[in-house]
Amino acid sequence: MTENAETRRERAARRAGEFPPAPEPLPLPVIDSHTHLDITVSEAGAPGPATIDDPVARVIAIAAEVGVNRLVQVGVDLPSSQWGAELATRHPAVVATVALHPNDAPRLPDLDEALRGIEALAAQERVRGIGETGMDFFRTGEDGRAAQEASFRAHIAIAKRYGKPLVIHDRDAHAEVLRILDDEGAPETVVLHCFSGDAEFATECVDRGYLLSFAGTVTFASAAGLREAAKVTPPELMLVETDAPYLTPTPHRGRPNASYLIPLTVRALAETTGRGVDELCAAISDNGERVFGPW
Repeated sequence: MTENAETRRERAARRAGEFPPAPEPLPLPVIDSHTHLDITVSEAGAPGPATIDDPVARVIAIAAEVGVNRLVQVGVDLPSSQWGAELATRHPAVVATVALHPNDAPRLPDLDEALRGIEALAAQERVRGIGETGMDFFRTGEDGRAAQEASFRAHIAIAKRYGKPLVIHDRDAHAEVLRILDDEGAPETVVLHCFSGDAEFATECVDRGYLLSFAGTVTFASAAGLREAAKVTPPELMLVETDAPYLTPTPHRGRPNASYLIPLTVRALAETTGRGVDELCAAISDNGERVFGPW
């Protein structure tokens, strides 16, 4: 999840009613491997059919119309993790992951208690991953990094105990993330959410068998290095995501994001990698089911 200096109320006011038009549907269905439905509807409202009163159901419905028929709702703290786990029991299109965001870990009055809450959720059948956890050197200074690392190591242990994939938030901390994973012994399945490294780092991750999940950032003009990373990522280790409501792909950068905009990112990845859109959709779908299980 990406943060900024605005308050949530200010972000909601700026984004309300500004969802982009729906793109051309994909030829085959795919998975949004990382979205925040709770933040999307609270900050930006919801696109989709006005005939549907529930804003979350509207986001899900418009995504399905363009071929994004399965969503992974990602927790960033205990309340959002509890919300996502409950949502996944009611919406067949949604599965959940649960975790404490690395930027929140140093701020918690009792990290151990919060981690116990995450572990209590981890056993649920519709909770299919542990994340987003990891390291963030952009928003957390040196004084908070010990708590981040302790939290990250605890999440790795939870993922291994419950046999669930680990979903990693890595911002400006590539070497530390790999160091800690190597030190602890990574779970069987690791996903680098919103992959932000270059081709060299991508190769290190691929060599370890980690999956790289590409967001709308891969469409940004300034992201040449990220596109090089996509080129060295084999299709069987590639996922795609929104991180909604953030990281809206070009040409709608700056407007609110939601799962229905995934086709823009998929088509950009197809162009970047030289793969067919059909081939990429099939790979992303298969990878999502392999990582997160059947919906």
